[in-house]
Amino acid sequence: IGLEMGSIWARLGSQVTVLEAMDGFLTLADKDVAKEAQKLLGKQGLDIKLSARCTGTEIIDGKEVKVKYTDAAGEQELIVDKLIVAVGRRPQTQGLLAGDSGVKLDERGFIFVDESCRTGVPGVYAVGDSVRGPMLAHKASEEGVMVADIIAGHKAAMNYDVIPNIIYTFPELAWVGKTEQELKAEGVKIKVGKFPFAASGRAMASNATDGFVKIIADEETDRILGVHIVGAIASELIAQGGIAMEFCSSAEDLQLMCFAHPTVSEAVHEAALAVDNHAIHMANRKKR
Repeated sequence: IGLEMGSIWARLGSQVTVLEAMDGFLTLADKDVAKEAQKLLGKQGLDIKLSARCTGTEIIDGKEVKVKYTDAAGEQELIVDKLIVAVGRRPQTQGLLAGDSGVKLDERGFIFVDESCRTGVPGVYAVGDSVRGPMLAHKASEEGVMVADIIAGHKAAMNYDVIPNIIYTFPELAWVGKTEQELKAEGVKIKVGKFPFAASGRAMASNATDGFVKIIADEETDRILGVHIVGAIASELIAQGGIAMEFCSSAEDLQLMCFAHPTVSEAVHEAALAVDNHAIHMANRKKR
Protein backbone atom coordinates (compact mmCIF):
# COMPACT_ATOMS: atom_id res chain seq x y z
CA ILE A 1 0.00 0.00 0.00
CA GLY A 2 2.86 2.35 0.78
CA LEU A 3 4.42 1.73 -2.61
CA GLU A 4 1.09 2.07 -4.40
CA MET A 5 0.32 5.43 -2.84
CA GLY A 6 3.92 6.61 -3.03
CA SER A 7 4.26 5.77 -6.71
CA ILE A 8 1.06 7.69 -7.48
CA TRP A 9 2.31 10.81 -5.70
CA ALA A 10 5.71 10.48 -7.37
CA ARG A 11 4.14 10.34 -10.84
CA LEU A 12 2.10 13.45 -9.95
CA GLY A 13 5.31 15.32 -9.20
CA SER A 14 5.89 14.91 -5.47
CA GLN A 15 9.23 13.89 -3.99
CA VAL A 16 8.57 10.62 -2.21
CA THR A 17 10.84 8.89 0.31
CA VAL A 18 10.15 5.30 1.33
CA LEU A 19 11.52 4.16 4.69
CA GLU A 20 11.80 0.37 4.86
CA ALA A 21 12.91 -1.15 8.16
CA MET A 22 14.04 -4.41 6.61
CA ASP A 23 17.34 -4.70 4.78
CA GLY A 24 15.62 -6.22 1.73
CA PHE A 25 13.03 -4.74 -0.63
CA LEU A 26 9.65 -6.51 -1.00
CA THR A 27 10.91 -9.59 0.81
CA LEU A 28 7.68 -11.54 0.20
CA ALA A 29 8.10 -11.26 -3.56
CA ASP A 30 10.45 -13.25 -5.78
CA LYS A 31 13.88 -11.62 -5.68
CA ASP A 32 13.90 -11.02 -9.44
CA VAL A 33 10.57 -9.20 -9.18
CA ALA A 34 11.69 -7.18 -6.15
CA LYS A 35 14.96 -6.17 -7.81
CA GLU A 36 13.22 -5.05 -10.99
CA ALA A 37 10.54 -3.17 -9.05
CA GLN A 38 13.13 -1.33 -6.97
CA LYS A 39 14.96 -0.30 -10.11
CA LEU A 40 11.86 0.91 -11.94
CA LEU A 41 10.39 2.75 -8.95
CA GLY A 42 13.75 4.39 -8.36
CA LYS A 43 13.75 5.63 -11.95
CA GLN A 44 10.34 7.17 -11.28
CA GLY A 45 11.86 9.22 -8.47
CA LEU A 46 11.07 7.21 -5.33
CA ASP A 47 13.90 7.48 -2.83
CA ILE A 48 13.84 4.00 -1.27
CA LYS A 49 15.85 3.71 1.95
CA LEU A 50 16.38 0.18 3.29
CA SER A 51 17.31 -0.72 6.87
CA ALA A 52 15.67 2.57 7.87
CA ARG A 53 13.77 2.11 11.11
CA CYS A 54 11.37 4.90 12.10
CA THR A 55 11.83 5.90 15.74
CA GLY A 56 9.43 8.81 16.08
CA THR A 57 7.40 11.56 14.45
CA GLU A 58 6.56 15.16 15.34
CA ILE A 59 4.08 17.57 13.77
CA ILE A 60 5.63 20.99 13.17
CA ASP A 61 3.29 24.02 13.28
CA GLY A 62 0.45 21.85 12.06
CA LYS A 63 1.92 21.89 8.56
CA GLU A 64 4.85 19.50 8.35
CA VAL A 65 5.95 16.23 9.88
CA LYS A 66 9.41 15.54 11.25
CA VAL A 67 10.28 11.87 10.90
CA LYS A 68 13.12 10.42 12.93
CA TYR A 69 14.72 7.17 11.83
CA THR A 70 17.93 5.19 12.17
CA ASP A 71 19.96 3.60 9.39
CA ALA A 72 23.52 2.35 8.92
CA ALA A 73 24.80 5.91 9.35
CA GLY A 74 22.99 6.44 12.66
CA GLU A 75 20.19 8.83 13.68
CA GLN A 76 18.49 10.68 10.81
CA GLU A 77 15.70 13.23 10.39
CA LEU A 78 13.38 13.93 7.48
CA ILE A 79 10.90 16.82 7.11
CA VAL A 80 7.86 16.01 4.94
CA ASP A 81 4.53 17.59 4.04
CA LYS A 82 2.59 14.32 4.37
CA LEU A 83 3.32 11.01 6.07
CA ILE A 84 1.59 7.70 5.39
CA VAL A 85 2.20 4.83 7.81
CA ALA A 86 1.91 1.49 6.01
CA VAL A 87 3.51 -1.05 8.31
CA GLY A 88 0.85 -3.73 8.11
CA ARG A 89 -2.65 -4.43 9.33
CA ARG A 90 -4.28 -6.47 12.04
CA PRO A 91 -7.74 -8.01 12.42
CA GLN A 92 -10.34 -5.84 14.14
CA THR A 93 -11.66 -8.56 16.44
CA GLN A 94 -11.20 -6.85 19.81
CA GLY A 95 -14.55 -6.95 21.63
CA LEU A 96 -16.17 -8.74 18.70
CA LEU A 97 -16.94 -11.93 20.60
CA ALA A 98 -18.15 -12.67 24.11
CA GLY A 99 -15.57 -14.37 26.29
CA ASP A 100 -17.76 -17.48 26.63
CA SER A 101 -18.69 -17.71 22.93
CA GLY A 102 -16.34 -20.62 22.36
CA VAL A 103 -14.75 -18.96 19.33
CA LYS A 104 -11.00 -18.76 19.89
CA LEU A 105 -8.52 -16.06 18.87
CA ASP A 106 -4.78 -16.43 18.44
CA GLU A 107 -2.16 -14.13 19.97
CA ARG A 108 -2.46 -11.73 17.03
CA GLY A 109 -6.25 -11.51 17.20
CA PHE A 110 -7.06 -13.80 14.26
CA ILE A 111 -10.02 -16.16 14.65
CA PHE A 112 -9.00 -19.83 14.66
CA VAL A 113 -10.58 -21.69 11.74
CA ASP A 114 -9.94 -24.93 9.85
CA GLU A 115 -9.37 -25.29 6.10
CA SER A 116 -13.12 -24.81 5.51
CA CYS A 117 -13.30 -21.66 7.71
CA ARG A 118 -15.13 -23.44 10.54
CA THR A 119 -14.46 -22.12 14.03
CA GLY A 120 -14.50 -24.37 17.08
CA VAL A 121 -18.24 -23.72 17.52
CA PRO A 122 -20.64 -25.77 15.34
CA GLY A 123 -22.40 -23.59 12.77
CA VAL A 124 -20.07 -20.62 13.25
CA TYR A 125 -17.71 -19.68 10.40
CA ALA A 126 -15.28 -16.82 9.87
CA VAL A 127 -13.69 -15.57 6.63
CA GLY A 128 -11.54 -12.80 5.21
CA ASP A 129 -9.16 -10.53 7.10
CA SER A 130 -10.28 -11.92 10.46
CA VAL A 131 -8.73 -15.35 9.75
CA ARG A 132 -5.37 -16.78 8.64
CA GLY A 133 -4.02 -16.20 5.17
CA PRO A 134 -3.40 -13.12 3.03
CA MET A 135 -5.54 -10.04 3.74
CA LEU A 136 -6.90 -9.78 0.21
CA ALA A 137 -10.42 -8.90 -0.92
CA HIS A 138 -10.54 -11.69 -3.52
CA LYS A 139 -9.42 -14.28 -0.97
CA ALA A 140 -12.14 -13.11 1.44
CA SER A 141 -14.80 -13.19 -1.28
CA GLU A 142 -13.96 -16.73 -2.35
CA GLU A 143 -13.94 -17.89 1.27
CA GLY A 144 -17.42 -16.44 1.64
CA VAL A 145 -18.64 -18.33 -1.41
CA MET A 146 -17.08 -21.55 -0.09
CA VAL A 147 -18.77 -21.16 3.30
CA ALA A 148 -22.14 -20.39 1.69
CA ASP A 149 -21.85 -23.56 -0.40
CA ILE A 150 -20.95 -25.64 2.66
CA ILE A 151 -23.88 -24.25 4.64
CA ALA A 152 -26.16 -25.07 1.69
CA GLY A 153 -24.96 -28.67 1.82
CA HIS A 154 -22.71 -28.61 -1.22
CA LYS A 155 -19.16 -29.92 -1.39
CA ALA A 156 -16.79 -26.98 -1.54
CA ALA A 157 -13.09 -26.29 -1.10
CA MET A 158 -10.63 -23.50 -1.77
CA ASN A 159 -7.10 -23.84 -3.14
CA TYR A 160 -4.99 -21.46 -1.06
CA ASP A 161 -1.91 -22.28 -3.14
CA VAL A 162 -3.14 -20.30 -6.15
CA ILE A 163 -4.29 -17.01 -4.62
CA PRO A 164 -2.82 -14.18 -6.74
CA ASN A 165 -0.91 -11.38 -5.04
CA ILE A 166 -0.82 -7.97 -6.74
CA ILE A 167 0.85 -4.65 -6.00
CA TYR A 168 -0.85 -1.89 -8.00
CA THR A 169 2.15 0.28 -8.73
CA PHE A 170 3.05 1.16 -12.30
CA PRO A 171 4.23 -1.11 -13.65
CA GLU A 172 2.24 -3.61 -11.62
CA LEU A 173 3.72 -6.54 -9.72
CA ALA A 174 1.85 -9.83 -9.52
CA TRP A 175 2.59 -13.40 -8.57
CA VAL A 176 0.93 -16.72 -7.82
CA GLY A 177 2.52 -19.80 -6.30
CA LYS A 178 5.94 -19.99 -4.72
CA THR A 179 9.05 -17.90 -5.31
CA GLU A 180 12.32 -19.26 -6.59
CA GLN A 181 13.86 -18.66 -3.16
CA GLU A 182 11.11 -20.59 -1.34
CA LEU A 183 11.43 -23.57 -3.65
CA LYS A 184 15.22 -23.69 -3.39
CA ALA A 185 14.97 -23.49 0.41
CA GLU A 186 12.63 -26.49 0.28
CA GLY A 187 15.14 -28.40 -1.82
CA VAL A 188 12.91 -28.56 -4.89
CA LYS A 189 14.78 -28.88 -8.17
CA ILE A 190 13.42 -26.28 -10.53
CA LYS A 191 13.84 -24.80 -13.98
CA VAL A 192 13.06 -21.16 -14.74
CA GLY A 193 11.96 -19.29 -17.84
CA LYS A 194 11.91 -15.49 -18.17
CA PHE A 195 10.73 -13.33 -21.03
CA PRO A 196 11.05 -9.51 -21.09
CA PHE A 197 8.25 -7.28 -22.31
CA ALA A 198 10.93 -5.37 -24.23
CA ALA A 199 10.82 -8.29 -26.70
CA SER A 200 7.02 -8.19 -27.02
CA GLY A 201 5.69 -6.42 -30.12
CA ARG A 202 2.40 -5.49 -28.47
CA ALA A 203 4.19 -4.13 -25.39
CA MET A 204 6.47 -2.09 -27.64
CA ALA A 205 3.47 -0.69 -29.53
CA SER A 206 1.88 0.23 -26.20
CA ASN A 207 5.09 1.88 -24.93
CA ALA A 208 5.01 -0.47 -21.93
CA THR A 209 8.19 -2.50 -22.24
CA ASP A 210 9.28 -2.50 -18.59
CA GLY A 211 9.31 -5.82 -16.75
CA PHE A 212 9.06 -9.49 -17.56
CA VAL A 213 7.18 -12.75 -17.05
CA LYS A 214 8.90 -15.46 -15.01
CA ILE A 215 7.66 -19.04 -14.83
CA ILE A 216 9.07 -21.62 -12.43
CA ALA A 217 8.51 -25.34 -13.08
CA ASP A 218 9.51 -28.54 -11.33
CA GLU A 219 12.62 -29.91 -13.02
CA GLU A 220 11.39 -33.51 -12.82
CA THR A 221 7.63 -33.27 -13.40
CA ASP A 222 7.55 -30.00 -15.40
CA ARG A 223 4.58 -28.89 -13.27
CA ILE A 224 4.29 -25.09 -12.93
CA LEU A 225 5.02 -24.05 -9.34
CA GLY A 226 5.04 -20.26 -9.61
CA VAL A 227 4.38 -17.39 -12.01
CA HIS A 228 5.82 -13.92 -11.32
CA ILE A 229 5.20 -10.82 -13.43
CA VAL A 230 6.37 -7.21 -13.49
CA GLY A 231 4.53 -5.24 -16.15
CA ALA A 232 1.86 -2.72 -17.06
CA ILE A 233 -1.00 -5.25 -16.90
CA ALA A 234 0.52 -7.85 -14.60
CA SER A 235 -2.72 -7.94 -12.59
CA GLU A 236 -4.58 -9.19 -15.68
CA LEU A 237 -1.93 -11.62 -16.90
CA ILE A 238 -1.45 -13.33 -13.54
CA ALA A 239 -4.84 -15.05 -13.88
CA GLN A 240 -3.35 -17.12 -16.69
CA GLY A 241 -0.76 -18.42 -14.26
CA GLY A 242 -3.41 -19.13 -11.63
CA ILE A 243 -5.56 -21.07 -14.11
CA ALA A 244 -2.57 -23.09 -15.26
CA MET A 245 -1.61 -23.99 -11.70
CA GLU A 246 -5.20 -24.81 -10.70
CA PHE A 247 -5.31 -27.40 -13.46
CA CYS A 248 -1.81 -28.70 -12.57
CA SER A 249 -0.44 -27.61 -15.94
CA SER A 250 3.09 -28.29 -17.00
CA ALA A 251 5.30 -25.74 -18.72
CA GLU A 252 4.88 -27.87 -21.84
CA ASP A 253 1.10 -27.44 -21.67
CA LEU A 254 1.56 -23.68 -22.08
CA GLN A 255 4.27 -24.20 -24.69
CA LEU A 256 1.86 -26.18 -26.87
CA MET A 257 -0.91 -23.58 -26.71
CA CYS A 258 -1.47 -21.08 -29.50
CA PHE A 259 -1.49 -17.52 -28.13
CA ALA A 260 -2.99 -14.74 -30.24
CA HIS A 261 -0.61 -12.29 -31.92
CA PRO A 262 -0.02 -9.47 -31.26
CA THR A 263 -0.90 -9.64 -27.56
CA VAL A 264 0.90 -8.97 -24.33
CA SER A 265 -0.15 -12.48 -23.26
CA GLU A 266 2.40 -13.87 -25.67
CA ALA A 267 4.99 -13.05 -23.01
CA VAL A 268 3.45 -15.81 -20.87
CA HIS A 269 3.83 -18.23 -23.78
CA GLU A 270 7.42 -17.19 -24.38
CA ALA A 271 8.30 -17.49 -20.68
CA ALA A 272 6.91 -21.03 -20.69
CA LEU A 273 9.01 -21.80 -23.78
CA ALA A 274 12.04 -20.29 -22.07
CA VAL A 275 11.68 -22.81 -19.23
CA ASP A 276 13.16 -25.34 -21.67
CA ASN A 277 15.27 -22.84 -23.65
CA HIS A 278 12.79 -22.81 -26.54
CA ALA A 279 11.78 -19.12 -26.58
CA ILE A 280 11.27 -17.77 -30.09
CA HIS A 281 11.60 -14.00 -29.76
CA MET A 282 14.72 -13.80 -27.63
CA ALA A 283 18.06 -15.54 -27.30
CA ASN A 284 17.90 -18.64 -25.09
CA ARG A 285 20.36 -19.63 -22.41
CA LYS A 286 23.13 -21.95 -23.47
CA LYS A 287 22.33 -25.54 -22.62
CA ARG A 288 24.53 -27.04 -19.94
